[in-house]
Amino acid sequence: MARVWVPYEDFAVDAEAIGIAADVFTGMGDVPEPVSEVEFLVVPYMKPPEVLSVATRMPVLQVIQTLTAGYDNILPYLPRGVTLCNARGVHDASTAELALTLILSSLRGIPDFVVAQQAREWGYAEYPALADKTVLIVGYGSIGSAIEKRLLPFECDVVRVARRPRPADGVRGIDELSGLLPRADVVVVVTPLTAETQHLVDSDFLGRMKRGALLVNVARGGVVDTDALVEALNDRHVRAAVDVTDPEPLPPEHPLWHAPGVLISPHVGGFTSAFLPRAKRLVHEQLVRFLDGRHLENVVVDGATPTP
Repeated sequence: MARVWVPYEDFAVDAEAIGIAADVFTGMGDVPEPVSEVEFLVVPYMKPPEVLSVATRMPVLQVIQTLTAGYDNILPYLPRGVTLCNARGVHDASTAELALTLILSSLRGIPDFVVAQQAREWGYAEYPALADKTVLIVGYGSIGSAIEKRLLPFECDVVRVARRPRPADGVRGIDELSGLLPRADVVVVVTPLTAETQHLVDSDFLGRMKRGALLVNVARGGVVDTDALVEALNDRHVRAAVDVTDPEPLPPEHPLWHAPGVLISPHVGGFTSAFLPRAKRLVHEQLVRFLDGRHLENVVVDGATPTP
């Protein structure tokens, strides 16, 4: 019987109902035994990737399934020949909700209202609306599409950018980005962190943005050059709303905390009540496919393909 490690007890109950032996591995405490029989490992959510060092003790491991869309932090621990699948689709709704929350909160001055309320001040002023704005989505994939669906009812224009152009879907290529940035009132970054996107948002990127435009990062902290962002914020060239930072967690003494025009949330884009039901559905489907010998969903590294 195939053996799987899952991070939640109800995932284990479901796996055993499918016909797979399951142990619960939360990333903390004692490691379940027997380690040597694990064929399918579901990575504990939002735990340090170092917990995957245990995978080196799994000689028959075939699949690692993450519960996050991003997987850049998993790659250093991926054993040769093991297939890696991400959680594409699981966090679409939650991350899109937060992206929209950050946009509206920043534009409509919600942080100002909170401060004014604490001081018992009636801070009446005009704030910009989302209506009639141009929103540029950088990294138009599953989450980007979910963000767009929530933006359109607000009567704004959405411009889509991905690594490769998809003309049939109205998606522009990343090579057009420099010409699109000056037109955007809001720039939402939702691209994966790769060697190509590391510090994609640098001083040149920020300098091309329209003065007073809003940068929203719900991707990975490393996509943004934090020093360049702090400088652009201090110059009042842009504003920012970020759910991720580099470094992360952001140290208390970091200048980003106090930069003007920034709103920071603590990497909670996917961590909502919508997470577990969607994660459980994904893991269930993947385990059924694995048991049946069918192709898995969301494969980002195919263990059957030799690496150079």
